[in-house]
Amino acid sequence: MRAPTDQPNIILINCDDLGYGDTGCYGSTLHSTPALDRLAAQGTRFTDFYMAAPVCTPSRGAMMTGCYPPRIGLGAVDNGAWVLFPGHATGLNPEETTVAGLLQQQGYYTKMIGKWHLGDQPEFLPTRHGFDSYYGLPYSNDMGRQVGREHMPPLPLLRDAEVIQEQPDQAALTERYVEEGVRFLRKHQDRPFFLYFAHMYVHLPLYAPDRFLRQSRNGPYGAAVECVDWSIDVLMNELQRLDLEENTIVIFTSDNGSRTHEGGSNDPLRGTKGSTWEGGMRLPFVIRWPGQIPAGRVCSELVTSMDFLPTFARLAGTREPEDRSIDGKDIRPLLFAEADACSPHEAFFYYFKNDLEAVRVGDWKLFVRRWNGPEKKSLPVRELYNLEEDIGETTNLYDQHPEVVAELSARADRCREDLGCQATGIEGRNIRRPGRVEDPHPLTQYDPEHPYIIAMYDLDEAG
Repeated sequence: MRAPTDQPNIILINCDDLGYGDTGCYGSTLHSTPALDRLAAQGTRFTDFYMAAPVCTPSRGAMMTGCYPPRIGLGAVDNGAWVLFPGHATGLNPEETTVAGLLQQQGYYTKMIGKWHLGDQPEFLPTRHGFDSYYGLPYSNDMGRQVGREHMPPLPLLRDAEVIQEQPDQAALTERYVEEGVRFLRKHQDRPFFLYFAHMYVHLPLYAPDRFLRQSRNGPYGAAVECVDWSIDVLMNELQRLDLEENTIVIFTSDNGSRTHEGGSNDPLRGTKGSTWEGGMRLPFVIRWPGQIPAGRVCSELVTSMDFLPTFARLAGTREPEDRSIDGKDIRPLLFAEADACSPHEAFFYYFKNDLEAVRVGDWKLFVRRWNGPEKKSLPVRELYNLEEDIGETTNLYDQHPEVVAELSARADRCREDLGCQATGIEGRNIRRPGRVEDPHPLTQYDPEHPYIIAMYDLDEAG
């Protein structure tokens, strides 16, 4: 058997729209999450973990590549949309190096289950980005035929690049994902593996199994959260049964903040999905590796999803690419609680679409622009917050600390020069193009003669 530190297995669990305050170990009193709480007690929980965007496509692209979304051309996509839709011509460029690709080169078997959302054309699917196999939805679960969206094509469930079902029963889909995960663990237990398990929950529409609906104290939203927790319990039980716990790293997080209006919570943070307030981009991050990562620890150092690529690469015995800019950092010293370990990030930059809206240095966060929904553009602002003293971003200290404003403004200027900023007309000197195909088309088309198990999803909800 491999030693626990010799190319450890990695399971990355990523939820969809789950907020900072939605789980027990992050303060929820509405949702019962014993499996995740146990994972946190047996590992380390981070309080200042960031995704690189407050919506799905750019967030996931950044996590896969270790780069801010504008660097890889996914800050905004076709026609300036926030996220990719069925049949879009763009996607994650096949020339980009992903976490899965690096691990695959090191002999890992790589598997993805669940939501991809980095392009649905064959050139952009997971099996073109370092995953040996794929089972799941290529985009959000509200992008199928449903009430209010009758124009959408049927929702495709894929195995690798083949559509194996159209309009699957969403209430049963998480159980199918878990079964796929268990089969994967059993089949590949004798070699290093990377499993990326990307839940559809708690993105709208919310279809949850009856068992969880009956026990939920928070309606369908709570049922979806508790179904996610059940899935963690099953996977952890299987790791124990296969005697894989000691050499498997398990990570739990979410792609962006909660919408909150359907029962979710980003407490005690301000803002929601789609915003650069903390509630849009600061997320849960729990990591467990028995005997290597300290148990029961809480870490308040700033880390990001972009750090996964260089960190996982080094754990697997390789390094991040050196022929391109990578924004993520190696956070192994923080994971292992080495003496004097601190955040490797001098600054963190909050992008929405292709506009730099804020910068964080230490405990200080400076807003320079903010998206204004009704006006459909990013507008200049002058706001400074101390996140250590004011986690809810309620007290603007801009006028009281001109020296801090000057320092963070200078960092913002350098960032714009590097990554660009559409609102200020700066293109950026170090950005790459997304992938693009000619003559794109959706993976499915509605056929009134097809025997769909679900002809039309009946919830008029979109995430």
